[in-house]
Amino acid sequence: MIKLRGIGKFYSSGFSKTYVLRNIDLDVHSGEFLTVMGPSGAGKSTLLYIIGMLDDASEGEYYFHDQAIHSLNEKKRTLIHQQHIGFVFQSYHLIDELTVYENLETPLLYKKVKADERKSLVAEALDRFRIVAKKDLFPSQLSGGQQQLVAVARAVIINPKLILADEPTGNLNSGQGQEIMELFKKLNREGTTIIQVTHSEKNASYSDRVIQLLDGWLEKEEKGPVASPEAKVGGRKRLRSS
Repeated sequence: MIKLRGIGKFYSSGFSKTYVLRNIDLDVHSGEFLTVMGPSGAGKSTLLYIIGMLDDASEGEYYFHDQAIHSLNEKKRTLIHQQHIGFVFQSYHLIDELTVYENLETPLLYKKVKADERKSLVAEALDRFRIVAKKDLFPSQLSGGQQQLVAVARAVIINPKLILADEPTGNLNSGQGQEIMELFKKLNREGTTIIQVTHSEKNASYSDRVIQLLDGWLEKEEKGPVASPEAKVGGRKRLRSS
């Protein structure tokens, strides 16, 4: 699904360059669950944003399903992102002026889903994440944990080929966090490719493979499967709002 070759990201200041990522070579196969780990400042989120087509690499090549993303203009990259990628941001990135219902509906509008189907999918997501009572509230009226649940619901509502998650459980209590990870594992077993950035060894245990970044370099890989017994998903879980 994803092929990165010589990916680098730097910021120029005068004649000097400050590198965030250096010479990243990485392949991610369809249906894989990959975890990216490393200390703060290692370049993990930057890598995720480049894969999600929300940021450009300064150098190197990026292929998504054999399509040369590095050669596309912003409009075409945005279209691919909207059609195929669900992104869970560490800082939520909900639209402040929209209600919970409208935030969930937005990615479906981008995909031009018909009104009746949109209504059904949003209702299902509200029920699945147990946020029906919050549907008419704005993000500022929600707790951090509730905003994160809405952000996860928004990412999965389009049934994306690829889910990118930046510290997806960082603002959730332990029970909610485990249920989100079990949901990700269930989606992965159904064929969704998932790449998560996390500091949590427990969250990493749900993945098939772990890569480590340090100072922008790809340091090492640990191959799995490494899924914990808790990651075994039998049926659909209902999530507790905080």
